[in-house]
Amino acid sequence: MSSINGGRRCAACKYLRRRCSENCILAPHFHPSDPQRFACVHRIFGASNIARMLKHLPTNERAQAADAMAWEAYWRVQDPVYGSCAIIAHLHKEMRTTQNELVMVRAQIAIQQGIQHQNGQSSQRRTTHNLEPLNDAGFLFPDMPQLPSGFF
Repeated sequence: MSSINGGRRCAACKYLRRRCSENCILAPHFHPSDPQRFACVHRIFGASNIARMLKHLPTNERAQAADAMAWEAYWRVQDPVYGSCAIIAHLHKEMRTTQNELVMVRAQIAIQQGIQHQNGQSSQRRTTHNLEPLNDAGFLFPDMPQLPSGFF
């Protein structure tokens, strides 16, 4: 055991109040300096289930599985009803909002390009690299019409 965590019991064995053996399957994944990590995982999955799941995996995949169980358990403890699904739903909502914002900006750019095209036929002096800073409405172009709030 001394090669894994300096002779100390792993967080799992310490939490379960048992001796940590040389071949403890939990020791490499639950360091004694972070006992809360195992406490969350144990509370959600149980020690025997964790050990069984890790034993059934190839050695090179165990660390990733332990991390996944730790994150799932942490969020399940934080939010017992939705767990990590609440975080995923929140991130999906942010993605949809950002995508809608991108569509709106692209529409505003298209409208502005149409206006410039109409005005540009009479005056070819204006170039696209001389854009003005944002105005009070938050648009790049001062003569840009503002779309209604529920447009997209």
